[in-house]
Amino acid sequence: MTQTTENGIDLAATVVALTAEAAQLQTRIIALREELVALNEQMKAISAALQQPPSR
Repeated sequence: MTQTTENGIDLAATVVALTAEAAQLQTRIIALREELVALNEQMKAISAALQQPPSR
């Protein structure tokens, strides 16, 4: 196998690995965004509860 062919195989393997990693990162980004939305909703609920006058 020539050096050019070996480099081509290495390049292809690198592209495949980076593509897989990018997909995993994209999935994690989506999950984090969903968690942030949920956290924001919880913060809104807490803020609204704090605005209520104390019950007696």
